[in-house]
Order: sequence, then structure tokens, then C-alpha cells
Amino acid sequence: MKPSLLLHVCCAPCAIIPVEHFVKEYNVTLYYYNPNIHPYKEYLDRLDSVRRLSDAYNIPLVEGPYDIHAFLKTILNHPGEPSRCRDCYWIRLVKLEEMAEQMDIPNVSTTLLYSIYQKHDLLKEMASKFIQKRTFLYEDFRNQFRKGVQIAKERNYYRQSYCGCLFSNYDRYQKKPTR
Repeated sequence: MKPSLLLHVCCAPCAIIPVEHFVKEYNVTLYYYNPNIHPYKEYLDRLDSVRRLSDAYNIPLVEGPYDIHAFLKTILNHPGEPSRCRDCYWIRLVKLEEMAEQMDIPNVSTTLLYSIYQKHDLLKEMASKFIQKRTFLYEDFRNQFRKGVQIAKERNYYRQSYCGCLFSNYDRYQKKPTR
């Protein structure tokens, strides 16, 4: 019998490669907990694609609460990058471990490890500090980023152009065009 894994999912495009990897060795359950995503419509668009991915792979999905208030309360104390990213990872990793404990799942990971835009060293550091009662499975999926993007396009999964938080949404419009 395969061991169980609770996989935090930020969005369907980022989940494809990790899901295909982990289902080979684990009984995977997806956990969609992303109070950082703003606006709420963005959150719902991402959730809709995660539901479709869950159905396509026949993998259970647990939907966490959308607690934008807790996210903002935490993040507004440290709005600058990378502090806001640290706090954002912390919020989701703590909830991931709590949910895994409730469900008695010994292993956890996150699809954030797929993205070339996430801070992997910071994620590993945060996981080592805050995942205490479960085994955090670190896998660097960035070398398959283009493959995952292509599959997401083919399956018509909703694809976003920012990490999800209102700060990153703001930042993407502040960038100067390059010539």
C-alpha cells in the first residue's frame, strides 16, 4: 500500500507536474488553501481549474477556507518582498501541516515547488522550520516548467500572470517596459 501525501495546490498549472510525479509513489490528496489570492474572482477561477484537475486525475480535493482577512492581517506587518513572501509561505505551510494532522497524513508537499517564480530556498527554509510533525517532501520541479505550461494550455486550465497576492498584482503593472 502506498503512503499518503497531502499536496498543497496553488493552481492547476503548477499542480500538473507534481501530481504526475507524486501519484507514482503516494496516495495523493490535494489541498487548496490560498488566502493570499486576490481578488476573490481570481481565487475562484483558480479553484475551478483545480477542481477540474482533481476530477481528471481522480484525486480527492480538500478546499480550505478563503481567509483573506487573516492573510492581510499577517502580511501588512511586513509588506516588502521577501518578508511578505515569507509570511505567505508560513500561513500556507502551517495550515498544510494542520490539515495533514487532522487527516492523519504523514507526508506533505506543495506545488509552489514547480514555479520558476517562487523562492525555493525560502520555501525549504520555511518548511524545515514549520513542518514539524510531518515529512516535507522537497522536489525541485522547475526544470519541467515549460512542459507543465504546455499541458495547462492544452487542457485549458486557467493560467494567471502573478502569484496571487494583491502586492504581486500591483507589482506586475509597475514594471518598466524593456526596449
